[in-house]
Amino acid sequence: MPDAPDAVDAVDAVVVGAGPNGLVAANLLADAGWSVTVLEEQPEPGGAVRHDGEVAPGFVNDLFSSFYPLAAASPILGGLRLEDHGLRWAHAPHVLAHPLTDGTCAVLDRDVATTAASLDAFAPGDGAAWERLHAVWDRYRADIVDALFTPFPPVRAGARLALRLRGAGGLRLARTLVLPVRRMGEEEFRGEGGKLLLAGNALHADLAPEAAGSGGFGWLMSMLGQTYGFPVPVGGAGALTGALVHRLRARGGTLHCGRRVERVLVRDRRAVGVRTADGETVTARRAVLADVSVPALYGGLVPPADLPDQVLADLRRFQWDFATFKVDWALDGPVPWRCEAAARAGTVHLADGLDELTRFAAQIAMRQVPDRPFSLFGQMTTTDPTRSPSGTESAWAYTHVPHDVRADAGDEGITGSWDTRERELMADRLERHVERFAPGFRALVRARRVLAPPALQAMDANLEGGAINGGTTAMHQQLVFRPVPGTGRPETPVAGLFLASAGAHPGGGVHGAPGANAARAALRQHRFAGLARVQRALTRRDRAGDRC
Repeated sequence: MPDAPDAVDAVDAVVVGAGPNGLVAANLLADAGWSVTVLEEQPEPGGAVRHDGEVAPGFVNDLFSSFYPLAAASPILGGLRLEDHGLRWAHAPHVLAHPLTDGTCAVLDRDVATTAASLDAFAPGDGAAWERLHAVWDRYRADIVDALFTPFPPVRAGARLALRLRGAGGLRLARTLVLPVRRMGEEEFRGEGGKLLLAGNALHADLAPEAAGSGGFGWLMSMLGQTYGFPVPVGGAGALTGALVHRLRARGGTLHCGRRVERVLVRDRRAVGVRTADGETVTARRAVLADVSVPALYGGLVPPADLPDQVLADLRRFQWDFATFKVDWALDGPVPWRCEAAARAGTVHLADGLDELTRFAAQIAMRQVPDRPFSLFGQMTTTDPTRSPSGTESAWAYTHVPHDVRADAGDEGITGSWDTRERELMADRLERHVERFAPGFRALVRARRVLAPPALQAMDANLEGGAINGGTTAMHQQLVFRPVPGTGRPETPVAGLFLASAGAHPGGGVHGAPGANAARAALRQHRFAGLARVQRALTRRDRAGDRC
């Protein structure tokens, strides 16, 4: 029998999860005049957008995500005017650097000429090649951004983009964007600098240099950085969450933390509320929006009996993105990079060439813990001086590991149990990797915190095994295939229930699009239902008139 709610409370909409997507959804519904309650399992809101001061006194460290180019580009977050609610952004002098052990360094800067000059140092003419790639972005940026942040298919933005591309080499551009990033780099650049910027940015997701579409993703991330930078919230990542929460409460929305939802209540194939782990029922008069992972929603919060067999079958093929291993540091001084330009970058990519990136991705594909772990290194005080005392650095690095470890390419016996011994071994390996590019780094470590995949998941259940993108970014689970084939939109098989997490199109990244798409779908469905009720009432009246 389906669950029937015994309400102790009732609102227009219940949002499950107070990550950025859930909070964006709640804000948009509140803007439309709906009463909204957000229920969050953790003791504080934010999902993967939080910070704390637990590593060392006086140091602020982001727990999960840190740099937000997609937030800076997002018309959704821009439309919320979060600056009116306390949010301020900070930028490092350079956006990104990719140093090599020989002391050379590719630099991404918000000034195109600075980026181009960096690449010309690798091979004359590569700066002009970068400027050509940027000119393509500049020409189509507005339509690309519009298409990126709207539900699939992006009808209006897609039609505009197709019309503009039709007479401007559209098929050639499409070919370029589906290329593996290794091939794109080979076609566009003679030297290694431009290839490294594209490939390192592709590996912000789980896209190997040889993966189809990795070129387009690397190009997109590079151009977002070129235009918007990789900004951070002043004071810590949680300042972004704080602004979203402040705005929601100012519009009458409510947020309850420490309230785990264990069931979406379904009656007559429609979501009518939720039940929490403590037995309380919250009735949703209009909609339930779930900022939770896809596997947690289908067959977890929603009983299998309320879902089509095909959805459950497709879910068995759902693929997570790579698992993540992260270390936070409090450093006694600036990182001693061989390459001076790296000292001025907020984000630093650490791999000694494109082949080392391929080697890293291949080891993960073979379910091996990498011996030379490609790392994204964040220099937070360089970007935002409020993060630690003057002369010090708040820093972090993360790398990826397999979900199911079969071997350790580093020959230290890491099995994937991630007990204390394995956590410390992997953290030491990560530090030695940083030392390759910054000799003397380890001597600066005042304190560190190690976050292995189980710890990341414990602090945010959406980060299954430390997966940070809500599912793979590979082409077979994007667009109409996200989260399962034939979807690509926030609507679910249960009426009144909407997927509002990174598991929905367009996927991971702090931009608010999945939450906004879900909120707008809920508003649209309610509006159409209201029109249908009016039409039925008019029909009944006309029939009654005919009988008179």
